[in-house]
Amino acid sequence: MDVPLWIWGLTVAAIIAMIAFDFIGHVRTPHAPTLRESATWSAIYVGIAVVFGLLVLVFAGPQYGGEYFAGFITEKSLSVDNLFVFVLIMASFAVPRELQQKVLLFGIAFALALRTVFIFAGAAAIENFSWIFYLFGGFLIYTAWAQAKSGGHDDDEEFKENGFLRLTRRLLPTTEDYHSDRLTTKVGGKRFITPLFIALIAIGSADILFAVDSIPAIFGLTQETYLVFTANAFALLGLRQLFFLLDGLLDKLVYLAYGLAVILGFIGVKLVIHALHENELPFINGGEHVTAIPEIPTWLSLLVIVVTLAVTTWASLRKNKRDAAAGRPSPTEAGDAGAGREGRQVAAPQLHDDLPTGGRADAPPTGRTAAVRATDGGRNGEERA
Repeated sequence: MDVPLWIWGLTVAAIIAMIAFDFIGHVRTPHAPTLRESATWSAIYVGIAVVFGLLVLVFAGPQYGGEYFAGFITEKSLSVDNLFVFVLIMASFAVPRELQQKVLLFGIAFALALRTVFIFAGAAAIENFSWIFYLFGGFLIYTAWAQAKSGGHDDDEEFKENGFLRLTRRLLPTTEDYHSDRLTTKVGGKRFITPLFIALIAIGSADILFAVDSIPAIFGLTQETYLVFTANAFALLGLRQLFFLLDGLLDKLVYLAYGLAVILGFIGVKLVIHALHENELPFINGGEHVTAIPEIPTWLSLLVIVVTLAVTTWASLRKNKRDAAAGRPSPTEAGDAGAGREGRQVAAPQLHDDLPTGGRADAPPTGRTAAVRATDGGRNGEERA
């Protein structure tokens, strides 16, 4: 697939424009989006992704169109799974609902930039080392096994800070409380970062782990760098709206982990088969290509992905319906019983002006501590960042 440079430039400019529009039109003024707003914009972003895929289908042919749609659906599904972690992060740092959009949008922008680097690095590795498909395939099969073994997400699960996040909090002085939507503030003439900044780092650094399985997965469906990039970009762009649309419903997808395990395992096998066809390793078949096993066509990949997700969703809804009929609490209701996430969280903090004195360089408050106060101004010589 030969993509002219001007098409690349136009695509990147359009994606940047959509992120900028999101920031100016929705995030610049902190607010908690309504269900209608989230549903409308989720539909718009999915519609844009579908229209783009139809353009690929028309101008590049059914092969590349099918690869794009398979990649987009897979990345979107993995993004939904990632929302579980975002929920944990929001609850752990007690991010006020009015500020969650800003954290998500900055995190998505960082994720897109990071994944772009990973995509081009992966494309270069594939171009020069055909054996990389063995590594990608083996890793996805292992990830699928681990995903199926875990069986999903535990309501009692807590967000565990990674090393980078711990280092950031150790080196940079952090205020105890939120200061409206500021990332930094001055207290007593000294510059501090706020818990909002820490939450943003948590979202961004978590995506490094997400990219480890999502990038190999999409390379298992298409090796076209342009399609890999656009499928990732369009899957991420609507993630902020999807977070609020599915808030409170995520835990009802009780079989999502198993569905994703099937998809990742299938793509892993597809990658291994492709690696055998491209084989150059001397200890496998004497360094010759192994073509006895036919490669899996794109249409079959797309069919497996769509059917798996449809069955997973149907089975999850059936289980929730049976649990409701039997009088058992739904996963969401069970989560409400404990200290939960934002949207199910006990007493989400509100924005107000009573700022406590001083700031300290210790851990930001978590969802398990008493209410964290978020402020938009106050005493002690604070200045907007």
